[in-house]
Amino acid sequence: MPYLFLACAILFEVVATSLLKTTDGFSRLWPTVLVLALYAGSFAWLSLAVRQVPVGVAYAMWAGLGTALIVAIGVVFLGESIDLAKVLGVLLIIGGVVTLNLGGAAQ
Repeated sequence: MPYLFLACAILFEVVATSLLKTTDGFSRLWPTVLVLALYAGSFAWLSLAVRQVPVGVAYAMWAGLGTALIVAIGVVFLGESIDLAKVLGVLLIIGGVVTLNLGGAAQ
């Protein structure tokens, strides 16, 4: 169950970050309210996950997988460029998350 909470935290953070541009620097009320609510929800789910998942592992997964997903969303949906450095960076992030998860799974 804690990994389901963590997945929800990652999903909320990724959606919030994807919508961040729509706030126009937090000058548009409703997009800003939505983004802030999603970030708050992300932290709420993360706080539930860290009850049973070590904080270092949970945070690495939340930040790392969120970053990898945001890069993919940027390339696929937002027209951002992709190059070898981005691909290698995302692979290193995912590798680090996997390594921390394997090391922290033994608690």
